[in-house]
Amino acid sequence: MPAPPEHAAPIEHIVVLMMENACFDRMLGCMAERHPGLEGVDPAHPRTNPDPDTGRAVAQGVTTSRNIDRDPKHYTHNSLHQVNGGAMDGFVSDFVRNYPRSTDEERREVMAYYPRGFLPALHTLAENFVVCDHWFSSIPGPTWANRLFAHSGTSLGHVEEPGILFTSRLHIYPQPTLYTEMAQAGVPWRIYYGDVPQSLVLLRQLEHLGNYRRFAHWDADIAAGDLPAYTFIEPTYFGPHQNDQHPPHDVLRGDELIAGVYNALRSNAALFAKTLLIVVYDEHGGFYDHLSPPATVAPDEHTARYAFDRLGVRVPAILVSPLLDAGVHSPVLDHTGLLTMASEQWPGVAPLGRRAAHARSPLAGLSWRSAPREGLPEAPVADDIQPVRPIARLEGFKESLFGFSHHLESRIDHSGHRSGLMARAHEALDDGLAQARLATDRVDAFIEEKSGGPGVLGRIEHAARDLRRKVGI
Repeated sequence: MPAPPEHAAPIEHIVVLMMENACFDRMLGCMAERHPGLEGVDPAHPRTNPDPDTGRAVAQGVTTSRNIDRDPKHYTHNSLHQVNGGAMDGFVSDFVRNYPRSTDEERREVMAYYPRGFLPALHTLAENFVVCDHWFSSIPGPTWANRLFAHSGTSLGHVEEPGILFTSRLHIYPQPTLYTEMAQAGVPWRIYYGDVPQSLVLLRQLEHLGNYRRFAHWDADIAAGDLPAYTFIEPTYFGPHQNDQHPPHDVLRGDELIAGVYNALRSNAALFAKTLLIVVYDEHGGFYDHLSPPATVAPDEHTARYAFDRLGVRVPAILVSPLLDAGVHSPVLDHTGLLTMASEQWPGVAPLGRRAAHARSPLAGLSWRSAPREGLPEAPVADDIQPVRPIARLEGFKESLFGFSHHLESRIDHSGHRSGLMARAHEALDDGLAQARLATDRVDAFIEEKSGGPGVLGRIEHAARDLRRKVGI
């Protein structure tokens, strides 16, 4: 791998763990107690949103609720209503529009925040490392598009989720990605995933299936020092081991994942000394944050559905390295800064699109120590994590992942494997856990076949290139 440029950070490995559906105030607003100057929650002067039914103000307040049965909506039209031109006063009214029979307690939950120490792992990292208190999602909208911005700097104008019938609303994403840039520059990378890696919707990823690995290998890989230059971790999005922190499941299940990623790195001191872990969330999940999203630039000419001229709601983000002292980092950031960061860290990696060229790297302006800090704490794990709740059916982002898994099933060449999965099609009508099992089995069969050897992998690379030619890239 070429030598890093002079302005690169003094690290060799970057790990990005992207969680789901939480705003900054909710998860890290309490850290104003720990870090003076952090743009967080002021308990003495809580901010409010009006309740359209009663006319009363619903104020920010502490919550210890680990489950939210009614998932606040966070599609682009919801997010724009919530932000309300920067007034940030439409969160409760949007929730009431979608759930008119919701209780006062549920409406308060939209405005609520966790007390310091309630999230054992996340708050331990926030206490001891660098909190980014101006990191915004890339668009005011849902998970699907925001994750595409983290991988490629654009969603090609799409803001909605594709839905369960993937082939009827197929979005083709043939754009270059951070991973194609790194592959061409000779920079090693890997994506760990829990069940269905959403990043596979990017067409060019099909040429790099050997870079995908189940998260179950994480502990052993880190213990062996097997870590590429850039790593992206996708949580388990659904099923009995769901840990992405998406409602309605126990928020501490995701906190356990954060602890597992960090504690494995911490246990290998030599590796940790040259690694940066970034814990960040894809979007706000419909929960209240008080900071108005700033204006930005569109990534490309695909602006028919949305102008892409304003960032989304602020999200939690923490930079974790023994070469960083605890503190607050406050420049305006969004997910495309990950692409900027990679371009500044490794020669030959270019930022993709106008947004990434405009974005600031999250590492710009940091002060790095000459020697790693010692005695850093282990991240604790709650001892009463709840099982995943049964759900009637998958919705939103997870429904789209299920639809994508059906598309992957259709790409399986082995007739026996494909027909076996097709025989289980009735499971699509069962509950959410059954749907999750089927989706995961489809992905496992697809990746196993397509990365099963040079001949098989060559065929999928050829098919991907052929499809790119058909769409004109």
